[in-house]
Amino acid sequence: MRNLQHLRKQIDSATDLLSVVRTMKTLAAVNIRQFQRAAEAIEMYDESVQRGLQSLLGRHRTLLEGREAPRHRTGLVVFGSDQGMCGAFNERIRAAVETELKDILESSDEVSILVVGKRVGPLLDLDGSRVDEVLALPNSVPGIPDFVRRLLGRLDKWRDRLGIDRVVSIHNSPVESKAGETMSREILPVDPAFLQRLAERPWPTRQQPHFSMSADALFSELIREHLFVSWYRACAESLAAENGARLSSMRSAQSNIEERLVELRGTWRRRRQSKITSELLEIIAGSEAQRGDLD
Repeated sequence: MRNLQHLRKQIDSATDLLSVVRTMKTLAAVNIRQFQRAAEAIEMYDESVQRGLQSLLGRHRTLLEGREAPRHRTGLVVFGSDQGMCGAFNERIRAAVETELKDILESSDEVSILVVGKRVGPLLDLDGSRVDEVLALPNSVPGIPDFVRRLLGRLDKWRDRLGIDRVVSIHNSPVESKAGETMSREILPVDPAFLQRLAERPWPTRQQPHFSMSADALFSELIREHLFVSWYRACAESLAAENGARLSSMRSAQSNIEERLVELRGTWRRRRQSKITSELLEIIAGSEAQRGDLD
């Protein structure tokens, strides 16, 4: 009887765990779509920012001069996760950081690292990498804009204090039928070739937009918005990829738990049947013995 009670407890525990895993799988699937939509929506705003830069640079080509930075010091912004149960999500980021650091150190005198996501920070510390600061990720789409603004403020102070003239972002990006792929993007300095292409792109209508700000001030504001878009996209893609990795892990966990439940329930039924059979045999034997005594 004790073995049956122990098996029943195991079955109940596995059933409760399966319920939790199914809930987490559902939440991950919902979150993936939300963050993917956020990444898609920012593209519309990015197009507006690019149109503004296109119009401005088309009339003020002098703004394109002197765009190359000396790149004596590089800042690395690494997007990991705050939560676990997402497979090798953070380990892939760690491997990408190690590869990127080798390339950066060939062209920069120093490297500083800003980590977004508390889970990946300790992995980088194991390699003796210098992590200047660790920031927590937003847990929903509405929280991304405020997070990006705070990140931009931290980077401004980071650059002013440390003299960083190049910033590279590393994050996982969702890919169909995969947990994701790791992306490395140079955010600063803004690619001169990108700005040149915008300046040379033909305006789609006959009427050019008018602006009252000075060209330098407007250019600075538009570049700021371009950076906002870049960090917003990186954050949304990273969160979508994290939930994709978690969904994949939960699917594997669900499959394993369901297989274990089939095994436990089969064992429980066999032992219960054996127990019932044993008890019936004892009753029959007792009845036969009693009948013999009466005879």
